[in-house]
Amino acid sequence: MIRIKLDKTLESKNMSRYELAKKTGIQYQVIDNYYKNKVKRYDSYVLERICDALQCDISDVIEYKK
Repeated sequence: MIRIKLDKTLESKNMSRYELAKKTGIQYQVIDNYYKNKVKRYDSYVLERICDALQCDISDVIEYKK
């Protein structure tokens, strides 16, 4: 199972979803869907923008569990 762990990453970076949306230029609703792990298809553009804004690696945003 692939899980987005944006909630934990944002908490560790002390950043809100609103701030992340502003920094990335991505709509708040899209960020919110990633935050709430409601995304079925992962957009590489969105993930890249999130990683750039948070200055983190993709493994800080996505995890794979068996």
